[in-house]
Amino acid sequence: MTYDTGMVFSGPGYNVPTRPKLDLATAERELQIARDDLHCNAVRLIGRDVDRLVQVAERALDLRLEAWLSPALWGRPPDETLRYCVSAAGRAEELRQQHPDRFVLVLGSELTLLMEGIVPGRDFAARTREAITRMKAGDRSASGRLNDFLGRASTAVRGVYHGPLTYASLIWEDVEWDRFDLIGVDHYRDARITDRYVEMLQPLLAVGKPVVNTEFGMRTYRGAEGEGTLGFGVADHMRVGLHQLPVVGRFVRERLNGDYVRDEAMQARELAETLTILDGAGVDGAFVHEFVTAAATFSDKPRYDLDMNAFSLVKTYRHGKGTTYPDMNWEPKQSFRAVAACYAGHSGGAEQTGR
Repeated sequence: MTYDTGMVFSGPGYNVPTRPKLDLATAERELQIARDDLHCNAVRLIGRDVDRLVQVAERALDLRLEAWLSPALWGRPPDETLRYCVSAAGRAEELRQQHPDRFVLVLGSELTLLMEGIVPGRDFAARTREAITRMKAGDRSASGRLNDFLGRASTAVRGVYHGPLTYASLIWEDVEWDRFDLIGVDHYRDARITDRYVEMLQPLLAVGKPVVNTEFGMRTYRGAEGEGTLGFGVADHMRVGLHQLPVVGRFVRERLNGDYVRDEAMQARELAETLTILDGAGVDGAFVHEFVTAAATFSDKPRYDLDMNAFSLVKTYRHGKGTTYPDMNWEPKQSFRAVAACYAGHSGGAEQTGR
């Protein structure tokens, strides 16, 4: 399972924090629920604030969970990103020395899109468009720039961190995996690639190193599995950006960009099917994205039900508490129970990492 400790999406004129506040007691309680009720044995912890990330990782490790630390500085140039990675790796080594058998460092994720400098573009959306255009034209030069960065970064990081190292790649990034201990790939499944989903993993499985799906998930609105909008979602991004502005933001309510129908059953079914497919394909682990999307609150008014746009296994309430866990401000969705059932079926397989 992936667990967000606080990421920041950047774009022209705005920075959108996914979890502006997170008290450590809440994090520990949510991780405990993930261990006991979701039957997780590992968590991929993602966040920009390294201090907070380390503090949450300490609690995960104390709960006997395997911790995959994923520092995420998005939208910055390579040199700044490299310095950030090395600094975070030093902190990671301190944790690894205390828990050498239950720790993995993830050296960035999807950097072709999430870091400046591999392909042109001011933000994630622009870089995605540019990357697709270049691939269609047969231009694979981005792979060289990506591997150059990963080579420099992995060498620098291994100077201060001495444990298992991986990178969370896009399925189409041509990564030189010899410098990593595990192969990580963020591999989502929707209707456009359903018939090729496992086939796309075969080149990675053939490398001969453990392969882990470091991120996959499904949003919670009808048609999300087949409309081609899984990556970008259906939030009204202009209103999301305006909501972040001082003063003006108080008068702009975030909402979806159209009329959608909530479909928890679809999300649950798709996640369960994908876990079964990945298990059959022979991957060594899989991280469902994600436990909670704190900023995407539920509403009984569909246009403002931001949870429909969320990958989370629980729906967050803007006000009030849940009933299943009265101390939490969220309620499990159908996907929570579906994933729990899948993971419970592997509860005896401690040798399988990352779930």
